[in-house]
Amino acid sequence: MTKWTPKHEAPEPLEGNVVATITGGTIVWFVLFLVQLPFYRWFDEHGHLWWLWTCLAGGALGLLGVWYVRARDAAINGSRNGDAQNG
Repeated sequence: MTKWTPKHEAPEPLEGNVVATITGGTIVWFVLFLVQLPFYRWFDEHGHLWWLWTCLAGGALGLLGVWYVRARDAAINGSRNGDAQNG
């Protein structure tokens, strides 16, 4: 059995505003939860109540993600500023 080797190098990672991306996704999850909330009884009767709770969990995990990426960005910026001052 031969080992697979890639034919080309992996592309560079995309750079972007991670905080805005995670915040936008979190807002979408919460909006989906709020839109589905009036249909709670229908979801319950048809066995689809998990859709509602999935949206709520996505929003809650999104809040955790926003906190994480903000702390990560602050740490990255702090290390850059520290390197500039020490260099």
